[in-house]
Amino acid sequence: MTTATPVRAAKSRSSRPDRAAWAFLGPFLAIFAFVFVVPIGYALYQSLLKVDRHGPMGLGAPTVGFAGLDNYVLALQQTAFLESFGRVLLFGVVQVPLMLFLATSLALMLEQVGRRWSSVLRASFFLPYGVPGVIATILWGFLYVPGISPITDVLGDAAPDFLGYHGVLWSIANIVIWEFAGYNMLIIVAQLKSIPQELYEAAQIDGAGPLQTALHIKLPLIRPALVLTCVFSVIGTLQLFAEPLVIKLQAPAVTNDYTPNLSAYNDAFANANLYLAAAKSVILAVVACVLSFTFLSLVNRKEGSGR
Repeated sequence: MTTATPVRAAKSRSSRPDRAAWAFLGPFLAIFAFVFVVPIGYALYQSLLKVDRHGPMGLGAPTVGFAGLDNYVLALQQTAFLESFGRVLLFGVVQVPLMLFLATSLALMLEQVGRRWSSVLRASFFLPYGVPGVIATILWGFLYVPGISPITDVLGDAAPDFLGYHGVLWSIANIVIWEFAGYNMLIIVAQLKSIPQELYEAAQIDGAGPLQTALHIKLPLIRPALVLTCVFSVIGTLQLFAEPLVIKLQAPAVTNDYTPNLSAYNDAFANANLYLAAAKSVILAVVACVLSFTFLSLVNRKEGSGR
């Protein structure tokens, strides 16, 4: 009995939460709740409301009432809003693989150059990420407009219609790739730096060249970084907003419902329907979560079956 008592007391003490740990976590949890949990909860709350107008011909004082799921039904009945999801999904299917291929190629290339040139090239590749999306779109917009762009001057009649109905989506994709390829490259470079040098030395002893080393050592070991950048890119694709908002001043093909974010923005600030915009935002968040977790579950299932 005397020997069991201290063990039981030690177990009870270890099962209690450490007050010092909670004291350190407290500020972070408070900020996290304020900037993340509370806005999501408030958006959910607003999506369940509607404006009721009274009096003859609805000219009376408006009141806010409970709408239930009416805003969600209305959003899902809008063909333009549903088409915007198909548009960004097509955008992501093409743009995300191209951007990750470019980022991975740049990261692997940096591993083959000297340390001096590696730092210079790394900073150069990352520099476009420091340019705000609005400024980047304005800069590229001048390169798309016929009569101003040197690209269209050089190509002449063979120049594609960068801002036309069939070309503007891929013009936006080009801007996004230019902006974020360097950012994703840095994530992949950080993963490459964590690979033990002994593996490279063993590969050299076995007679493996740079291409074989990249295919059989580097790429398999940077898979976590590739998965992370892919998830971030999928979420960013669904949140596409700044680039189409700016370029629509030059491209009539970009409508107010061109992307889900633009559709919610237009409802909130052009149509003054905050509650419908909140419902569309919630739908967008749900789609982003479903796609992200589906992709992660497929990756994890493939890794589990490959073991």
